[in-house]
Amino acid sequence: MHTMWKGSISFGLVNIPVKMYAATEEKDIRFRYLHKECQTPVQNVRMCPHCQKEVAWSEIVKGFEYSEGKFVVMEKEEWDRLLPDPNKAIEILDFVELEEIDPIYFQKTYYLGAQDANNKAYALLREALSQTKKIGVAKVTIRSKESLAVIRVYQSCLVMETIFYPDEVRDVKMVPGVPEDVELQEKELSMALQLIENLTTSFDPGKYQDERRIAMEKIIEQKIENQEVKSPPAKKPEKVIDLMKALQASLEATTPSTKKKSKRTTTKRKKVSS
Repeated sequence: MHTMWKGSISFGLVNIPVKMYAATEEKDIRFRYLHKECQTPVQNVRMCPHCQKEVAWSEIVKGFEYSEGKFVVMEKEEWDRLLPDPNKAIEILDFVELEEIDPIYFQKTYYLGAQDANNKAYALLREALSQTKKIGVAKVTIRSKESLAVIRVYQSCLVMETIFYPDEVRDVKMVPGVPEDVELQEKELSMALQLIENLTTSFDPGKYQDERRIAMEKIIEQKIENQEVKSPPAKKPEKVIDLMKALQASLEATTPSTKKKSKRTTTKRKKVSS
Protein backbone atom coordinates (compact mmCIF):
# COMPACT_ATOMS: atom_id res chain seq x y z
CA MET A 1 0.00 0.00 0.00
CA HIS A 2 1.43 3.37 -1.05
CA THR A 3 2.33 5.80 1.77
CA MET A 4 0.61 9.13 1.07
CA TRP A 5 1.87 11.11 4.05
CA LYS A 6 4.18 10.76 7.05
CA GLY A 7 3.67 12.63 10.29
CA SER A 8 2.36 12.07 13.77
CA ILE A 9 -0.76 12.11 15.95
CA SER A 10 -0.45 14.44 18.91
CA PHE A 11 -2.79 14.82 21.88
CA GLY A 12 -1.59 16.42 25.08
CA LEU A 13 2.09 15.53 25.39
CA VAL A 14 1.68 12.20 23.56
CA ASN A 15 3.17 11.96 20.05
CA ILE A 16 2.58 8.95 17.79
CA PRO A 17 4.56 8.72 14.52
CA VAL A 18 2.21 7.46 11.77
CA LYS A 19 1.99 6.83 8.04
CA MET A 20 -1.17 7.62 6.10
CA TYR A 21 -2.72 5.44 3.39
CA ALA A 22 -5.82 5.89 1.22
CA ALA A 23 -8.60 3.76 2.75
CA THR A 24 -10.84 3.78 -0.31
CA GLU A 25 -10.46 3.65 -4.08
CA GLU A 26 -12.86 4.49 -6.88
CA LYS A 27 -13.65 1.51 -9.09
CA ASP A 28 -15.31 3.52 -11.84
CA ILE A 29 -14.16 2.58 -15.35
CA ARG A 30 -12.39 5.51 -16.96
CA PHE A 31 -12.43 6.05 -20.70
CA ARG A 32 -10.13 8.25 -22.74
CA TYR A 33 -11.29 10.47 -25.59
CA LEU A 34 -10.02 9.24 -28.97
CA HIS A 35 -10.07 10.77 -32.43
CA LYS A 36 -12.80 8.73 -34.15
CA GLU A 37 -10.91 8.71 -37.46
CA CYS A 38 -7.67 7.11 -36.22
CA GLN A 39 -8.33 6.12 -32.55
CA THR A 40 -5.46 8.31 -31.30
CA PRO A 41 -5.93 9.78 -27.79
CA VAL A 42 -6.85 13.45 -27.96
CA GLN A 43 -4.59 15.88 -26.09
CA ASN A 44 -5.88 18.61 -23.81
CA VAL A 45 -4.24 21.89 -24.74
CA ARG A 46 -4.20 25.04 -22.58
CA MET A 47 -5.26 27.71 -25.05
CA CYS A 48 -5.73 31.44 -24.50
CA PRO A 49 -8.78 32.40 -26.60
CA HIS A 50 -7.69 36.06 -26.63
CA CYS A 51 -4.07 35.54 -27.76
CA GLN A 52 -4.99 32.49 -29.88
CA LYS A 53 -1.97 30.51 -28.68
CA GLU A 54 -1.02 27.66 -26.39
CA VAL A 55 -0.05 28.78 -22.88
CA ALA A 56 2.83 27.22 -20.91
CA TRP A 57 2.45 26.48 -17.18
CA SER A 58 5.07 29.16 -16.45
CA GLU A 59 2.71 31.77 -17.91
CA ILE A 60 -0.30 30.75 -15.80
CA VAL A 61 -1.41 32.55 -12.62
CA LYS A 62 -4.40 31.97 -10.34
CA GLY A 63 -7.27 34.43 -10.36
CA PHE A 64 -10.55 34.64 -8.44
CA GLU A 65 -13.55 35.67 -10.56
CA TYR A 66 -15.41 38.03 -8.20
CA SER A 67 -17.71 39.22 -11.00
CA GLU A 68 -18.30 37.96 -14.53
CA GLY A 69 -15.11 38.57 -16.51
CA LYS A 70 -13.40 40.37 -13.60
CA PHE A 71 -10.59 38.69 -11.69
CA VAL A 72 -8.41 39.26 -8.65
CA VAL A 73 -4.94 37.78 -9.27
CA MET A 74 -2.97 36.27 -6.37
CA GLU A 75 0.79 36.76 -6.58
CA LYS A 76 3.23 34.05 -5.44
CA GLU A 77 4.36 36.10 -2.44
CA GLU A 78 0.74 36.42 -1.30
CA TRP A 79 0.21 32.66 -1.63
CA ASP A 80 3.38 31.98 0.38
CA ARG A 81 2.17 34.20 3.24
CA LEU A 82 -1.05 32.19 3.46
CA LEU A 83 0.61 28.78 3.63
CA PRO A 84 -0.37 26.89 6.83
CA ASP A 85 2.08 25.63 9.43
CA PRO A 86 4.15 22.93 7.70
CA ASN A 87 4.30 20.95 10.97
CA LYS A 88 3.24 17.43 9.96
CA ALA A 89 1.12 16.55 12.97
CA ILE A 90 -2.50 15.47 13.30
CA GLU A 91 -3.30 17.60 16.32
CA ILE A 92 -6.28 16.29 18.29
CA LEU A 93 -8.20 19.25 19.74
CA ASP A 94 -11.21 17.56 21.38
CA PHE A 95 -12.85 14.19 21.96
CA VAL A 96 -16.56 13.81 21.15
CA GLU A 97 -19.21 11.15 20.62
CA LEU A 98 -19.33 9.77 17.07
CA GLU A 99 -23.13 10.14 17.05
CA GLU A 100 -22.74 13.91 17.50
CA ILE A 101 -21.29 14.31 13.99
CA ASP A 102 -23.77 13.83 11.15
CA PRO A 103 -22.42 11.78 8.18
CA ILE A 104 -22.96 14.81 5.92
CA TYR A 105 -19.72 16.25 7.36
CA PHE A 106 -17.53 13.27 6.39
CA GLN A 107 -15.38 13.73 3.30
CA LYS A 108 -12.55 11.16 2.76
CA THR A 109 -11.14 8.32 4.82
CA TYR A 110 -7.46 7.42 5.37
CA TYR A 111 -5.87 4.53 7.27
CA LEU A 112 -3.22 5.45 9.82
CA GLY A 113 -0.49 2.91 10.48
CA ALA A 114 2.25 3.29 13.07
CA GLN A 115 5.73 3.94 11.70
CA ASP A 116 6.86 1.34 14.24
CA ALA A 117 4.74 -1.84 14.34
CA ASN A 118 5.41 -2.18 18.10
CA ASN A 119 4.39 1.39 18.94
CA LYS A 120 2.74 1.25 22.38
CA ALA A 121 1.28 4.78 22.14
CA TYR A 122 -0.63 3.79 18.97
CA ALA A 123 -2.12 0.74 20.70
CA LEU A 124 -2.92 2.85 23.79
CA LEU A 125 -4.86 5.49 21.82
CA ARG A 126 -6.71 2.79 19.87
CA GLU A 127 -7.78 1.01 23.05
CA ALA A 128 -8.77 4.23 24.82
CA LEU A 129 -10.95 5.31 21.88
CA SER A 130 -12.56 1.86 21.70
CA GLN A 131 -13.42 1.74 25.40
CA THR A 132 -14.74 5.30 25.63
CA LYS A 133 -16.46 5.07 22.19
CA LYS A 134 -15.13 8.55 21.49
CA ILE A 135 -13.51 10.07 18.41
CA GLY A 136 -10.90 12.81 18.28
CA VAL A 137 -11.54 16.06 16.42
CA ALA A 138 -8.26 17.23 14.88
CA LYS A 139 -6.57 19.58 12.45
CA VAL A 140 -4.07 18.39 9.86
CA THR A 141 -2.11 19.95 6.99
CA ILE A 142 -1.89 17.85 3.80
CA ARG A 143 -0.38 19.23 0.58
CA SER A 144 -0.32 22.80 1.94
CA LYS A 145 -4.02 22.67 2.85
CA GLU A 146 -5.26 22.69 6.42
CA SER A 147 -8.23 20.39 6.99
CA LEU A 148 -10.56 19.51 9.82
CA ALA A 149 -10.55 15.79 10.59
CA VAL A 150 -11.61 13.12 13.07
CA ILE A 151 -9.61 10.16 14.41
CA ARG A 152 -11.51 6.98 15.19
CA VAL A 153 -11.08 3.21 15.30
CA TYR A 154 -12.07 0.95 12.40
CA GLN A 155 -11.63 -2.74 13.22
CA SER A 156 -8.02 -2.87 14.48
CA CYS A 157 -6.80 0.30 12.76
CA LEU A 158 -6.83 4.01 13.53
CA VAL A 159 -8.43 5.96 10.70
CA MET A 160 -8.54 9.64 9.91
CA GLU A 161 -11.52 11.12 8.12
CA THR A 162 -11.34 14.64 6.75
CA ILE A 163 -14.57 16.50 7.40
CA PHE A 164 -16.14 19.66 6.00
CA TYR A 165 -16.05 22.87 8.00
CA PRO A 166 -19.53 23.94 9.21
CA ASP A 167 -19.75 26.81 6.70
CA GLU A 168 -19.08 24.33 3.87
CA VAL A 169 -22.29 22.42 4.62
CA ARG A 170 -25.23 24.19 3.04
CA ASP A 171 -28.26 25.08 5.15
CA VAL A 172 -31.18 22.71 4.49
CA LYS A 173 -33.44 25.78 4.33
CA MET A 174 -31.89 26.45 0.92
CA VAL A 175 -33.44 23.24 -0.45
CA PRO A 176 -36.68 23.96 -2.35
CA GLY A 177 -39.75 21.71 -2.20
CA VAL A 178 -39.25 20.29 1.31
CA PRO A 179 -42.76 19.50 2.71
CA GLU A 180 -43.66 21.19 6.02
CA ASP A 181 -46.66 20.76 8.32
CA VAL A 182 -48.09 17.90 6.25
CA GLU A 183 -50.87 16.01 8.03
CA LEU A 184 -50.23 12.24 7.99
CA GLN A 185 -52.90 9.56 8.33
CA GLU A 186 -52.27 7.16 11.20
CA LYS A 187 -52.97 4.14 8.97
CA GLU A 188 -50.50 5.32 6.31
CA LEU A 189 -47.79 5.91 8.91
CA SER A 190 -48.42 2.50 10.49
CA MET A 191 -48.03 0.78 7.10
CA ALA A 192 -44.82 2.71 6.35
CA LEU A 193 -43.38 1.68 9.73
CA GLN A 194 -44.34 -1.95 9.09
CA LEU A 195 -42.68 -1.85 5.64
CA ILE A 196 -39.45 -0.52 7.16
CA GLU A 197 -39.60 -3.26 9.80
CA ASN A 198 -40.03 -5.93 7.10
CA LEU A 199 -36.97 -4.66 5.20
CA THR A 200 -34.77 -4.19 8.26
CA THR A 201 -31.67 -6.41 8.41
CA SER A 202 -28.02 -6.35 9.52
CA PHE A 203 -25.73 -4.35 7.26
CA ASP A 204 -23.72 -6.65 5.00
CA PRO A 205 -21.61 -4.56 2.57
CA GLY A 206 -20.79 -7.67 0.52
CA LYS A 207 -24.36 -7.96 -0.79
CA TYR A 208 -24.17 -4.63 -2.64
CA GLN A 209 -22.29 -4.15 -5.90
CA ASP A 210 -22.02 -1.76 -8.82
CA GLU A 211 -24.12 -3.59 -11.42
CA ARG A 212 -23.38 -1.12 -14.22
CA ARG A 213 -19.60 -1.28 -13.72
CA ILE A 214 -19.64 -5.09 -13.64
CA ALA A 215 -21.70 -5.21 -16.86
CA MET A 216 -19.31 -2.75 -18.53
CA GLU A 217 -16.27 -4.80 -17.47
CA LYS A 218 -17.85 -7.88 -19.07
CA ILE A 219 -18.41 -6.01 -22.35
CA ILE A 220 -14.79 -4.78 -22.35
CA GLU A 221 -13.42 -8.27 -21.59
CA GLN A 222 -15.55 -9.77 -24.37
CA LYS A 223 -14.33 -7.19 -26.88
CA ILE A 224 -10.71 -7.95 -25.93
CA GLU A 225 -11.30 -11.70 -26.28
CA ASN A 226 -12.93 -11.18 -29.70
CA GLN A 227 -10.04 -8.88 -30.65
CA GLU A 228 -12.43 -5.99 -31.24
CA VAL A 229 -9.65 -3.57 -30.40
CA LYS A 230 -8.38 -0.41 -32.01
CA SER A 231 -4.86 1.00 -32.07
CA PRO A 232 -3.69 4.39 -33.27
CA PRO A 233 -1.47 4.35 -36.36
CA ALA A 234 2.26 4.16 -35.75
CA LYS A 235 4.04 7.48 -35.70
CA LYS A 236 5.65 8.42 -38.98
CA PRO A 237 9.45 8.16 -38.73
CA GLU A 238 11.06 11.54 -38.63
CA LYS A 239 13.13 12.42 -41.68
CA VAL A 240 16.76 12.00 -40.73
CA ILE A 241 18.90 14.82 -42.06
CA ASP A 242 22.61 14.22 -42.53
CA LEU A 243 24.25 16.94 -40.42
CA MET A 244 27.33 17.31 -42.66
CA LYS A 245 25.21 17.62 -45.82
CA ALA A 246 22.95 20.17 -44.14
CA LEU A 247 25.93 22.24 -42.99
CA GLN A 248 27.58 22.02 -46.44
CA ALA A 249 24.40 23.14 -48.19
CA SER A 250 23.98 25.99 -45.71
CA LEU A 251 27.58 27.16 -46.25
CA GLU A 252 27.21 27.08 -50.02
CA ALA A 253 23.98 29.02 -49.86
CA THR A 254 25.48 31.71 -47.64
CA THR A 255 29.00 32.06 -49.16
CA PRO A 256 29.34 35.50 -50.85
CA SER A 257 31.37 34.16 -53.81
CA THR A 258 28.67 31.64 -54.54
CA LYS A 259 26.02 34.35 -54.53
CA LYS A 260 28.07 36.56 -56.96
CA LYS A 261 28.79 33.61 -59.21
CA SER A 262 25.14 32.71 -59.40
CA LYS A 263 24.27 36.36 -60.26
CA ARG A 264 26.88 36.44 -63.09
CA THR A 265 25.59 33.20 -64.50
CA THR A 266 22.09 34.58 -64.49
CA THR A 267 23.23 37.80 -66.27
CA LYS A 268 25.07 35.85 -69.00
CA ARG A 269 22.03 33.71 -69.59
CA LYS A 270 19.88 36.82 -70.01
CA LYS A 271 22.34 38.30 -72.62
CA VAL A 272 22.42 35.06 -74.55
CA SER A 273 18.68 34.83 -74.58
CA SER A 274 18.38 38.42 -75.78
